[in-house]
Amino acid sequence: MTNTNREWLLAARPEGEPDTDSFELRETDVPTPDPGELLVQTRFLSVDPYMRGRMREGESYADPWNVGDALKGGIVGEVVETASDAYDAGDLVTGEGTWGDYATLDADDVAPVDPAVADPEAYLGVLGMPGRTAYFGLLEVGRPKPGDTVVVSGAAGAVGSVVGQIAKRNGCRVVGFAGTDEKTDWLTDGLDFDAAINYKTTDDYRAALDAAAPDGVDVYFDNVGGPITDAVFTRLNLDARVAVCGQIAHYNDEEVPTGPRKLPQLIPVRASVEGLLVGDFATRFGEASEQLGQWVATGDLRHRETVVEGLENAPDAFLGLFSGDNIGKQVVRVSSADGE
Repeated sequence: MTNTNREWLLAARPEGEPDTDSFELRETDVPTPDPGELLVQTRFLSVDPYMRGRMREGESYADPWNVGDALKGGIVGEVVETASDAYDAGDLVTGEGTWGDYATLDADDVAPVDPAVADPEAYLGVLGMPGRTAYFGLLEVGRPKPGDTVVVSGAAGAVGSVVGQIAKRNGCRVVGFAGTDEKTDWLTDGLDFDAAINYKTTDDYRAALDAAAPDGVDVYFDNVGGPITDAVFTRLNLDARVAVCGQIAHYNDEEVPTGPRKLPQLIPVRASVEGLLVGDFATRFGEASEQLGQWVATGDLRHRETVVEGLENAPDAFLGLFSGDNIGKQVVRVSSADGE
């Protein structure tokens, strides 16, 4: 094991879309675990759209990073040194660590990773926070019923791809929005969505919805916001449910555009719109993890990860989320099973 740890810091708060000047790579000593902690060598690092909010100053649903702070996110890694009886060296675990080669994690705050269920990187996607977000967001907020039409924006991402598959398991017609033909083909051919719309090549979202969802929309799972959401709101059915999970179309806006005012359209259909934070379901994470794991192990829930190689490329992997580079979950491979 090397004595040097590379770690990414927030170098400056971005204005508008971040760029590589927002990040700084620092070399430090490998940390030593305190009692109850584990020293973990990172195998895979998660980059997620919500992290853009942590780069801003001021209150948000996730605590902001200070300039000079080490960036943090979900990791999967191997325990290389332990100061806890809960795990042994060589165990694979997942938890929140820094964007670095090594991290110290409280043993009470990590969960074991079982490669027999899925590849380790899946524990940052379908078997991690995005999968749990999809599970609770759809079932508890969207409340789908057999025969409902469920529309998902950002459908080829880590959350949206799981939402659509769970909706299909619940007997729904599923329509997804995504940004390339490769992604829409994956949704329909690989994940059994009933229809998929390439929003980058579609001029009229309302007409596309009329073709893909001729009976209107009963559940809308929104990861994107913007013009797609404006169009979906015009097609909501009576008692429709809208789960607002993300608004990536606006994350880099310095001032959020007003856009069309759609709230009056909720009145005649009595639709409900509810924001979603997966942390609100923390006491039930075990339930979701068990069910998602069963579906993955049996092949009933399919997943895909886009892997960017090398810790040095973590900022590029993060920035790629805003240009739609990923299909499924975007992760960074920091080291391999042999420690390299």
